[in-house]
Amino acid sequence: MSSPASAAGQMLSQPNLRVFSFSELKAATRNFRSDTLLGEGGFGKVYKGWLMGINGERTVIAVKKLNSESTQGFQEWQSGINFLGRLSHPNLVKLLGYCLKGVELLLVYEFMAKGSLENHLFGRGSAVQPLPWDVRLKILIGAARGLAFLHASDRKVIYRDFKASNILLDGSYHAKLSDFGLARMGPTASKSHVTTLVMGTDGYAAPEYLATGHLYVKSDVYGFGVVLAEMLTGLRTIDVNRPNGKEKLVEWIKPHLTDRRKLKNVMDSRLEGKYPSRCALQIAEVSLDCLENEPKNRPSMQEFVETLERIDGATT
Repeated sequence: MSSPASAAGQMLSQPNLRVFSFSELKAATRNFRSDTLLGEGGFGKVYKGWLMGINGERTVIAVKKLNSESTQGFQEWQSGINFLGRLSHPNLVKLLGYCLKGVELLLVYEFMAKGSLENHLFGRGSAVQPLPWDVRLKILIGAARGLAFLHASDRKVIYRDFKASNILLDGSYHAKLSDFGLARMGPTASKSHVTTLVMGTDGYAAPEYLATGHLYVKSDVYGFGVVLAEMLTGLRTIDVNRPNGKEKLVEWIKPHLTDRRKLKNVMDSRLEGKYPSRCALQIAEVSLDCLENEPKNRPSMQEFVETLERIDGATT
């Protein structure tokens, strides 16, 4: 692993990214005050910040302050810059810049006003509005386009951590993939897969990856299928508080995804029945295709983008 200093030297060659000073980000987040905290992950905290422009206008930003004491924190910082510094797409969160100051590692992103898909699906309380069906479909199509773009890029980027909490929403509910800390370059022409230490989130990781550490582009497709199942049911992929046999969503939901009547029984109650049942069944079938045990049996993300756009077109 390269040192933070040498890594920073390599990063500076990326003209798209701004190098922020630590004092600038400290001021923007009011010294990382607790009331600016947007969220917390395994390797760092994300704060809301405000940058003052030349003309006095303020830009809202999200500042990720990574845990510099962990190797993973540094690797996540470096991956974020390596991938988002080079890739640009409407369905990827925009990385504005970074900061390296002593042991401090920070990433600066565009601010996503509506937070994460996870919060909208599973959050409770008056501040959380249930997502209507058409908005759910819009979010899925955006997330699918983001993944398809990564898979089609020069070195087939494998996202490796596709989940509801990594799908962020702007003020108009446009979906953007965030958090590239676990992303990897895909296999070369001579190899079918990349072998890595198994990391990711329980419940979303593909079976072949958990069993062997072999990572395929199609491993992301499995995670997409899990998110589809969550979106249909409004249930988390793993919940130990559910009745016996239902703790793991994918295992018990599969038989319900092929039958309209069975599907109706497991649909998210917060939709209040306001969804086209034929469209829901088609989404359920897409989810099943994603959840195939064999990677080669799962269609590509580009195929899923086209299928979802077709389903959406038929309902509008």
